[in-house]
Amino acid sequence: MADKNLKTDPNLWVALYADKLYRFALKKVFSEELAKDLVQETFLAALQGMQSFKGESTELTWLTAILKNKIIDSYKKKKLPIEQLTDDVFFEHDGHWKSQPLEIGINESNPLENKELGKVLEECMKKLPALWLTVFSLKYVDDSSTELICSSLSITAANYWVIVHRSKLSLRACLQKHWL
Repeated sequence: MADKNLKTDPNLWVALYADKLYRFALKKVFSEELAKDLVQETFLAALQGMQSFKGESTELTWLTAILKNKIIDSYKKKKLPIEQLTDDVFFEHDGHWKSQPLEIGINESNPLENKELGKVLEECMKKLPALWLTVFSLKYVDDSSTELICSSLSITAANYWVIVHRSKLSLRACLQKHWL
């Protein structure tokens, strides 16, 4: 619990929090320039809203919450069309897989292999359309609820599940191509 008598000092934000916020943003948007811009926008918004900081959380938690909203807003502003990935890429007309999916997973006996898998997965995630990446990251990286994701991104639950499904299919195909 933060000390309610402690006043926030914006002069220290960059030195104390910029790197942490930047790394957080970079994991979400996979663009160095956009991550830098979002951190700057976060500091600006926090500076403008300092009077709303009640000290009920740490400054870093407060700034991270602002950054999360900035990331979501950046995807809303882009309004990029969802790429259409038809099911016939992966499935036969009868609904069966064209080829049996290969098993992909963590190899607990080989940490180096896991690190390499992580790099390949990150590259595959970068290839997802912006909205898909946002939904997938919010769901599986941030563990956000379906309701929160849908309301934050202004999408329907049906659209959400289609995006999740297609993201998984796309990532599986990419991993099979580049990892196995």
